[in-house]
Amino acid sequence: MDGSVRREGRRMTSTRVCLAVFVFTNGIALATSAERADVSKERFLDKCEGSWAGQMIGVSFGAETEWAWGVDGFLYQGKPNLDPLLPWKPERIANALKQDDCYVEMTFLKALEDHGLDITPEKAGKVFAATKYDLWHANLFGRENIRIGIMPPRSGNPKYNRHANDIDFQIESDLFGIVCPGLPRESNRLCDVFGHIVCYGDGVYGGMFIAGMYAAAYFEDRNVRAVVEAGLSCIPKESSYHGCISDVLRWHDEAPEDWLATWRRIEDKWQDNMDCEPDIKANINAKLNGAYVVLGLLYGNGDMARTLEVATRCGQDSDCNPSNAAGILGCMKGFSGIAPEWTSGLAAIQKEKFSYTDYSFDTLVEACRRVAEHVIKRAGGEIESDRYVIPRQAPRPPRKLEQWTKDQSSIFKP
Repeated sequence: MDGSVRREGRRMTSTRVCLAVFVFTNGIALATSAERADVSKERFLDKCEGSWAGQMIGVSFGAETEWAWGVDGFLYQGKPNLDPLLPWKPERIANALKQDDCYVEMTFLKALEDHGLDITPEKAGKVFAATKYDLWHANLFGRENIRIGIMPPRSGNPKYNRHANDIDFQIESDLFGIVCPGLPRESNRLCDVFGHIVCYGDGVYGGMFIAGMYAAAYFEDRNVRAVVEAGLSCIPKESSYHGCISDVLRWHDEAPEDWLATWRRIEDKWQDNMDCEPDIKANINAKLNGAYVVLGLLYGNGDMARTLEVATRCGQDSDCNPSNAAGILGCMKGFSGIAPEWTSGLAAIQKEKFSYTDYSFDTLVEACRRVAEHVIKRAGGEIESDRYVIPRQAPRPPRKLEQWTKDQSSIFKP
């Protein structure tokens, strides 16, 4: 396989701890002062490639289970998918080239390349408003808001966008973790800028959670739970999103071999009719679908096939959720650690452009490398000839809590 797709990867070479003090959050130790980690450029690229390959595999794997013509909403609404799943064939990965899970992220990547890390919410919103691809839910309403002059962050506020807690930013947030290795404060900052274009509250926290898991995955190859807990530390404990994922972690511990038992408990407690289309079983709420991402990761326990299966079988947005889960796992493993049965179809399309973008898989990875180097330097890190010196950050949730309640639900009605 030519281009940037590699079969060999290198582990992080060393960690330099400078007067580190640790606090314990969600059961893991987080450095409160500068923990400087050396990462070889080769290993960074391997993990970056694994992140994008995982997303592409996940969205393609679940695409057949999400919806069908003549069905009102998702195929599996408020019920698990216990039907036979379509066997994976390597050529199916080409489906990812036309998926909004991928190409909307690349709009944000191009915005960062063109306007830099200090891009304003208004400038980011205008870039998004200029797109011509089909959109749905929070993305659609946010874009239309901007086009009529309701600029971010108001464009994602529930006063103007009844889809504010939907999954939209969550499925586009992978990028911000991919370009922020070990730097969750930087990923949170970017999520705050871009997330409020289309979402608010849990809709933004879902993006911070996903991005935080990627940021942690650059430094964690095997411990899936540690990655989930690191992502959870990026969002306010008082948020309902945090409460939902905390429940999933606890319920997994109580039934570590039975994903369906945990799925039922999620359904009983968190299927709360707090999405943009109340009173129907289809639910595109960020935290509910985020719980399914976590189910895939925890019950998959590092196995790509099992991770994809569980995240897909949870139903609802059943291509987006395995895309997030497989992308995070792909970052942990690196491209070189993903079995060829999943990645072998990539060679045939790695130079083809994703819909509505100028990025192919090869140029996408290089663009992420360039942006990540700017992020590392912004955070006080160093770029050496063959490695990055990254001042790892402890997660820091947003200071201000955004949360809407059922008392506010009337503003979401069409």
